[in-house]
Amino acid sequence: MTEVVLQTRGISKAFGAVQASTEISLDLRAGEIHALIGPNGAGKSTLIKQIAGNLAPDSGTVQFLGRDVTGLGTVARARMGLGRTFQISALAMEHTVLQNAVLGALGARGGVFRFFRDVMRNRELTEVAMQALERVGLQDQAATRTAELSHGQRRQLEVAVALTLGPRAFLMDEPMAGLGAEGSKHLTGLLDGLRAEAPILLVEHDMDAVFALADRISVLVYGRVIATGTGPEIRANAEVRQAYLGAEDAA
Repeated sequence: MTEVVLQTRGISKAFGAVQASTEISLDLRAGEIHALIGPNGAGKSTLIKQIAGNLAPDSGTVQFLGRDVTGLGTVARARMGLGRTFQISALAMEHTVLQNAVLGALGARGGVFRFFRDVMRNRELTEVAMQALERVGLQDQAATRTAELSHGQRRQLEVAVALTLGPRAFLMDEPMAGLGAEGSKHLTGLLDGLRAEAPILLVEHDMDAVFALADRISVLVYGRVIATGTGPEIRANAEVRQAYLGAEDAA
């Protein structure tokens, strides 16, 4: 049986009268990309926040690498190897590409710094950062100010920063957002190559990317998972077609 790396059991979360998550149970297995799709307001980002540790569930548990991490914060989960990219960029725009990657490597090791220049002289950190930049194809932009990167390159840099964790799993919240066709194609190829290193829980609206990448897909509607299956199974699911994909998109 394929190893379960990340798992939620009965996750529920309400904001007043609004039930954002209702008894959500899903898992992420070694070597796979598991996509989470659904209409706007379905509760996808709320679920990701609960898995990442930004938001505590009202009930249910999150397990990572066989350990109950429900009570742990984002930093502790990141140091265990839970890498995350964000729907809205969290990069330091005034810093260089290499500096952003070095800060990621430092944070992964629980480091704090008083003098930024001292950190940049740390050979171990800079080597880890450069290796991550090479993985995503940004090594030639190491000295470039992050604000000068294209939108697609910033997405690549976010993946590189996550890679400095030595991740055991990735959470990716709409990495294709704002990318053109060429940018989406490039990032799709990058993510496809990462799954063997660390499985990916992928929240995405780009259905072409989802069906090209995902080994399994879970569909979230009004805070509930209404179906989980392979791409063909999800396309053929009548409830999913009615709730989200639409008959024409699912054809």
